[in-house]
Amino acid sequence: MTGSFDWMDWESARERMVARQIAARGVRDPAVLAAMRSVPRHEFVNPEFLDQAYADRPLPLGAGQTISQPYIVAYMTEALELGPDDRVLEVGAGSAYQTAVLAEIAREVYSIEIVAPLARRAGRKLRELGYHNVRLICADGHLGWPRAAPFDAILLTAAPATIPDALVGQLAMDGRLVAPVGPGFDQIVRRLRKTPRGVVSEELIGVRFVPMTGGYQG
Repeated sequence: MTGSFDWMDWESARERMVARQIAARGVRDPAVLAAMRSVPRHEFVNPEFLDQAYADRPLPLGAGQTISQPYIVAYMTEALELGPDDRVLEVGAGSAYQTAVLAEIAREVYSIEIVAPLARRAGRKLRELGYHNVRLICADGHLGWPRAAPFDAILLTAAPATIPDALVGQLAMDGRLVAPVGPGFDQIVRRLRKTPRGVVSEELIGVRFVPMTGGYQG
């Protein structure tokens, strides 16, 4: 860990991150790039990893969870095709870094975290940084957030073996769900889109996410 960074160092680090790790690898959505430039990832990492805050890698959070690498955060956010009036459900707040990126773009973000200490920490950090368009609860993400549904977009930040039916059911018409799916730590990011003719699914890229946990597997 190093404590020598000042505000301009962090801003420059974010600019380099976006230019070299994200835009250079094909992310083009202006709103996503602006969000990645704006959100201070160093505020969300554990202190012992502060000097790696803008490296292109996931970092441990504790409780078997990680903060995703910046490119994957940007890629999956772009895959959601968010607009400024969208309501988004995030399953797996973790550090709340991805939550903050979503909150920079969408009108409302509803986030679920199953690990209580992480949920408390994520809530505190979001309040400290002034993200007032986020609601966060500690719950089993397999069940979604029925009382707030439907959602224009749903993002999973941990991998279920299969996408829970409850989440698909909480998508609005023309809504998009993006999730890493598969057993173990080798998964495929899938995007589901609810259309008048049914749900259309496509495979995007291979990833390695922590498995989704929870007692409900329906």
